[in-house]
Amino acid sequence: MRELERPPTTATGPFTLAGTSLAVIGRGRLSVALIDGLRDTPLRVSAGLGRRPDVRGYDVVLLCVPDAAIADAAGVIAPGPLVGHCSGATGLDVLAPHPAFSLHPLMTVAAGSGGDRLRGAAAAVAGTTPAARDCARMLATALGMRPFALADSDRAAYHAAASVASNFLLTLEDAAEQIAAGTGLSRAQLVPLVRATVENWAQLGSRAALTGPVARGDELTVAAQRAAVKQRAPELLGLFDALTAATRSLAADPVVAA
Repeated sequence: MRELERPPTTATGPFTLAGTSLAVIGRGRLSVALIDGLRDTPLRVSAGLGRRPDVRGYDVVLLCVPDAAIADAAGVIAPGPLVGHCSGATGLDVLAPHPAFSLHPLMTVAAGSGGDRLRGAAAAVAGTTPAARDCARMLATALGMRPFALADSDRAAYHAAASVASNFLLTLEDAAEQIAAGTGLSRAQLVPLVRATVENWAQLGSRAALTGPVARGDELTVAAQRAAVKQRAPELLGLFDALTAATRSLAADPVVAA
């Protein structure tokens, strides 16, 4: 029997990376980073396959496709391998009836990112069988990530938190650039401030790291800022008001040790 025709064993037996064949389906940014990160592991990886490849004989199939395409991609896979996806928001039910797992890197992956981007990041993992859970955990560890278990019931909150921490941060920085337009203040000049703020938050927590006019109760300065926003970027006034109110609430909270 040829190597790829042997029946997979990982679905029922203990999972191990050594000698395991992995088919990665998808050609996006995340699949590129995952494939690069797994290059020097004991896995035998078939990389960047299309959404309807012949994966008979593979031990593990990892779907790196858009969330809306996961169910369809899983539906054309013949029973046998462990089947996983890389979505943070999608549960494991869409992979039924396969023994299923999920592996979601808690990391933003831009175009051109390699496996090094994933090292040190957290990874949300789950599985419907012991072998599937082991597979998700071992893949995360092999990629240099720190796996933690995520229940399906917590996925929406987990993914919302990730969006606020990453995606919405970019929305705020874009707003800062819009307000600064014409003042001579550039993105490059804002970058050290943003990095220092994130580092302070990481070390101290939000309340202890908070500085600025709202934190010190300087309402005259806040009013002057609001007037400037209204004049220069009136479409952002609602956002400024909402953030000011939320920051006042944060400033009123007692400092909690990180």
